[in-house]
Amino acid sequence: MQLGKVAFGALARRKSMQRLVTPSAQLAVRGLLTIHSAPSALRRHIDWAIQNIVGADTQLNWLPQPMMVGTFKTKCQWNGRGGSAAEIASTLRSWHYLNFEVQEGNENGGELFRFTPELGIHRAVTDPSGGALLNEFAINNVMLNAFDEDSMREGFALAMGTAWDSQLEKFRGAGMAEVARLHAI
Repeated sequence: MQLGKVAFGALARRKSMQRLVTPSAQLAVRGLLTIHSAPSALRRHIDWAIQNIVGADTQLNWLPQPMMVGTFKTKCQWNGRGGSAAEIASTLRSWHYLNFEVQEGNENGGELFRFTPELGIHRAVTDPSGGALLNEFAINNVMLNAFDEDSMREGFALAMGTAWDSQLEKFRGAGMAEVARLHAI
């Protein structure tokens, strides 16, 4: 009888420890993947990769990208576990010919990953409204490596991902000129 009490007590302690050790990746987040340009030949591979990460019911609707002939664009929203954006970004960056952004977040903030073939990948921590945040380490790194005001500005621009934002901005507005012209008729 005593042996049963000890086993039950150990089991109860183990179950209570499981609740305390819940990984943060289990937190629910909302995400948005925007692929600004992808070669036609990669579309099926990308579909498969995204479905494996965020769920088999995810459907990507590919449209021609007017900014780069022969490429396509798509957007995908999901609800899921934290860390999905990092997994998507890691998977997609292995295909060098893509331009994309992946965001995930909840009411406390989140992450933003941006990729261009020329610049590579950039990661930013975001506040609840989606604005990029710089942590103390990033600020100290810029301050230690800056020699003058211009190099400080360059360092902060690099840490904030300004170059990635500029490269991707041309894709964000692609196709909007057609919409504006149609509304003016």
